[in-house]
Amino acid sequence: MSDLPNPTLIIDTFAEAFGMWCCRLIVTASDSYWVKMAAQHATGYGTSIIGCDCEAGVENYLSPDQTPDGRPGVSLLFFAIKSEQLAQAVVNRAGQCLMTTPTTAVYDGFNDVIDDAQAKTKRVALGEYISYFGDGFETQSQQAQRDGWDIPVMEGSFFVQSDMGMRLGVGGGNLLVCGRDQRLTLNAAKHAVDAMRMVPGTIMPFPGGIVRCGSKVGSLRDSQMIASTNHHYCPTLADHPDSQLPAGTTTVYELIVDGIDLDTVKQAMKAGLTCLIKQDIIAITAGNYDGKLGRYQIRLHELVDELL
Repeated sequence: MSDLPNPTLIIDTFAEAFGMWCCRLIVTASDSYWVKMAAQHATGYGTSIIGCDCEAGVENYLSPDQTPDGRPGVSLLFFAIKSEQLAQAVVNRAGQCLMTTPTTAVYDGFNDVIDDAQAKTKRVALGEYISYFGDGFETQSQQAQRDGWDIPVMEGSFFVQSDMGMRLGVGGGNLLVCGRDQRLTLNAAKHAVDAMRMVPGTIMPFPGGIVRCGSKVGSLRDSQMIASTNHHYCPTLADHPDSQLPAGTTTVYELIVDGIDLDTVKQAMKAGLTCLIKQDIIAITAGNYDGKLGRYQIRLHELVDELL
């Protein structure tokens, strides 16, 4: 148990995170309604790379003085294991979800990133691919000192930057919130998500930032499955010999965070811990998989020590 002045148990374990390529798009529109519509659809079905083409979410909403073209906007982050997979997913989402949304324009949010193998950054095509939709009527142009394409659409034209930057970030930072009451535990988890989302450079890609069906690496019965239910933390399986549920736990929620680097993920987890230790819960632990998933081990007690 930690030395924190409340009864919440902090399990001596670590969150096992892993490297993921990430990119950031800045999407602007004529007003906040269409910004939100663009964000909602572009990040849909982007919860987990177990079954989605990428993990996606809203980093933050932007005022006109924070965007390249002086309009309301949003910063979106996208993550995937392979850079090629991420590039394809983002091009698809930009074409299907952002080009189709009225009044939008799309800019690279990592505009200063260059091709650098040592720094693990690169630039890949974005608007160059989407421009083919213009059927030969598209034109190269520049907006907000960004090179891009104007694609004729029935509203007028859609501007999208020619390329985008990518960098190697970190995915899978996590906290497991263990409680005695479902409603109180969910409320505690929600408050923690609100705090974690305040950290720039992060997203929490699951619905409301909360996961009720945490997964483990592999499967007990099917060697072909890459993930299956984390039976160690299922209250209905508390009698199973592998159960790791703290005594009295009836509900567990997992909070998963992706970030542009390791320190950013740690800062978000600390924000979550700071909030959770003030809530009426039994324990806070994390998902580690004996090194089978990722090379980053974010130890909870070390994060707690930094809070004291």
